[in-house]
Amino acid sequence: MNTSLTVARRAALRARVASSAAARIRCYANPANTTVAPTSPAPMTAAEPVDDDPQLADYPRLPFVSKQTRPARGWEDLQFRRNFGEPLHEQEEVLSMWGPDVPVVPPQTALRWFSIAVLGFVSFGVLCNVAHPEIPAVRREYPFGGLVNELGGLEQNKARVENDSEADE
Repeated sequence: MNTSLTVARRAALRARVASSAAARIRCYANPANTTVAPTSPAPMTAAEPVDDDPQLADYPRLPFVSKQTRPARGWEDLQFRRNFGEPLHEQEEVLSMWGPDVPVVPPQTALRWFSIAVLGFVSFGVLCNVAHPEIPAVRREYPFGGLVNELGGLEQNKARVENDSEADE
């Protein structure tokens, strides 16, 4: 008895969930639940500039918003985050899921963080260059004019020349 009651409840729950999901999708695609011709223009806001492109004719002017900003669920086509029959933007290749990634951080903030990181590295390098102590040993010097003959006889191969002024004293 409990199993048939449980099965009936599950079936009713599935039907409710399916109908609410379909209604939600239908409401998103067509909020007024009326038939609209696919070529009817979408309402424009005052902030969007009106561009009179003669090639678009009656095609709807859609907002320039990437589909990556849409929620991941609630679409008929989950991969492209769109409903079937939804008009495409004229620059769909840029605004689709496969277009350039939408930055998570605003460009001004990213530039500030990058500048702080570069400044940190540069200041660390300057600090290391200024704060290093003198070498506590005398650098090695070589006799016979910097071993010119021993290193092949070329002036370019010469090692450090021995300082003769200290030897005279």
